[in-house]
Amino acid sequence: METQVAHGIEDRARRDSRALQRLAIAHVVSSFQTGGAEQVVVDLAASQRAAGHDVLAVAIAEDPDGPRAEQLRRRGVEVRLVPKGPGFDRTLTARLAALFATKGVTLVHAHNHLSLIYAAPAGWLHRVPVIHTKHGVSQDMEGRRWLRSAASAFVDAHVAVSYPTAAAVLGRREVDRPKLHVVANGIDLSRFAPDPAARGRVRAELAIPQDALVVGSVGRLSPVKNHALLVRAAARALPRSGRLLLVGDGPERGRLVALARELGVSDRALFAGERHDVPALLAALDVFALPSLSEGLPLALLEAMAAGLPTVATDVGGVPTALVDGETGFLVPSGEVAPLAARLAELLADPALAARMGRRGRAIALRRYSAARMAERYMDLYALLLARHTPRAAAVRPSSLLAWIWGASQRPRQITAAPGRGDGRASGDHPPPAALAS
Repeated sequence: METQVAHGIEDRARRDSRALQRLAIAHVVSSFQTGGAEQVVVDLAASQRAAGHDVLAVAIAEDPDGPRAEQLRRRGVEVRLVPKGPGFDRTLTARLAALFATKGVTLVHAHNHLSLIYAAPAGWLHRVPVIHTKHGVSQDMEGRRWLRSAASAFVDAHVAVSYPTAAAVLGRREVDRPKLHVVANGIDLSRFAPDPAARGRVRAELAIPQDALVVGSVGRLSPVKNHALLVRAAARALPRSGRLLLVGDGPERGRLVALARELGVSDRALFAGERHDVPALLAALDVFALPSLSEGLPLALLEAMAAGLPTVATDVGGVPTALVDGETGFLVPSGEVAPLAARLAELLADPALAARMGRRGRAIALRRYSAARMAERYMDLYALLLARHTPRAAAVRPSSLLAWIWGASQRPRQITAAPGRGDGRASGDHPPPAALAS
């Protein structure tokens, strides 16, 4: 079934987003490092900026900068770094609320759990609607659950990126059912397509024979992505001339290199590191593999489908909502080497089957998973929440008071990364709170 907005977005909210007044939207993420959630923010913010809205992207981790920041800047999005202190930062919510007041933010969109914890109460202090997107199921099962639960009280709408993700958070009682919606991730489809020229160029660059069969995966080399399973499966499935190409970097890289050496495939396992030419790298593959232990709705899967690749993926999270088992690729149990190896070998041995599955997957991606479609669904939800929102009667917004205090007493810790927008510090000439009534 096609994933779309559900769980409470009324039909009347399905309106042209251009009917909305010009908004000032703040997207809050953990960091601007490479990742699926961060790419969703880039595409969503870019679409909103192109529609004429003011868009602010804020990263709040202790080391928040990363390559996504420059991507956002190039699309006209203002970028702010508001780094948290070690442990639980008791000042971060206040600093975010002050920033929202200074920028006149009209809606706060928090992504994943760290932003939920700090940005949701900040949005409440600023008296604007707050949306929280869960891009997957949190791995810290208990550690921050009470903080997430407390912060959820300040959220007007939660969004899960797939129905399985929605079911998981409901089962764990992380959100209230009436507040929960589903909006499928989308990608910039114009970037992904079969590309014979790129295939030849990348293979030559990486010293991969042009006629070699290549299995690959794109993603951060972290435990949850379980690339060790793929290395073990590839050691069984690849022909002697075949190659395994892993694109991405992360804490597991050293262990994976050692594993490839242990299994005798170090000469056939290529670690490309972090790259920013993913469409070209996908063109160099014959089969895409996704061995994750947990997922929301992975962009890597959608990108591989759009590139026309057959996929073998573990049956976790929202993966089966996009990958049709036996039609666009194969689903395999999570954590089991033999089924993954068998399906990879099957596709490598049958190029006609692989091509057929790749074409079907691409057709589904083009039909269902565009970034424009995703942005439209989010704008529908924004419109609904803004129509429902009634500002609380108050002489002064708490966020405006905080902005005045921060400006009068000390410099907030946020810095700007957007050229031409000042030095990112709160100005010292905020009017007194009496002039900032909501």
